[in-house]
Amino acid sequence: MTAAGLRVGRYYTAARRHPWVLGKVADWKIPLGPYTPAQIAVAVGGGFLLVKTIGWWSWMGPVPVIGWVLVIWTVRRPKIAGRSPVQAAAGWVLLLCQPRGGRIGGRAARDRAPRPLLGGFTIEDAPAPGHAEQSALSPAVQRRPGPTRDDSSAPRRTPSTAAGVAAGPASGVQQLLAFARQGGGR
Repeated sequence: MTAAGLRVGRYYTAARRHPWVLGKVADWKIPLGPYTPAQIAVAVGGGFLLVKTIGWWSWMGPVPVIGWVLVIWTVRRPKIAGRSPVQAAAGWVLLLCQPRGGRIGGRAARDRAPRPLLGGFTIEDAPAPGHAEQSALSPAVQRRPGPTRDDSSAPRRTPSTAAGVAAGPASGVQQLLAFARQGGGR
């Protein structure tokens, strides 16, 4: 195969990984430069701090100034978890500003307000054997003992078991279960 037929692929990741630096201001080259943004921040902030606190450290001579220069030199290529210090600090600030529960769809995730869970249950005795055929009927068709139109003076009676609970099932599900037990669901 000829050289013209070969495909050549090149990548330039090293150029993209080169940090942003400041080495020239107009036509003037900064001495001992170029400097990274972290070095510039430490130089400006540390210089301001040294000037404002000169009364505290002046008895030590040039030691704080030498320490300041060493700190500027050490932050030239620092990495915190593979990131520059500015990006790492921005990440920590964003982490501290996040809501405690995180975000869902860009909004703060919040737990729902607690509310009581109410419920109840009923314990019933099984229907009496004599009333099984009555419980299989729907409530509209059931004959209920009690006064009729002709005999309004008679006292109302309800079927009951020995425990004093109504014998017939009360709900539609209970009626279906009673009907199925009798063999009516075949």
